[in-house]
Amino acid sequence: MKPINLNQARKTRARAQAKAKADENAIRFGRSKAERELDAAREKLTRDRHTQLKRDDD
Repeated sequence: MKPINLNQARKTRARAQAKAKADENAIRFGRSKAERELDAAREKLTRDRHTQLKRDDD
């Protein structure tokens, strides 16, 4: 039987737990790049329309 380095085993287990937590958070809170770009494009269109409808009261 080969001896195990307990520090490495703990770190490996901690990394796996952190990765699982990150994956869970990405599913719960994350959005894909396509969704973010779509929202940005919609926001830009809305901002541009608003700017076009502004009246110049000189």
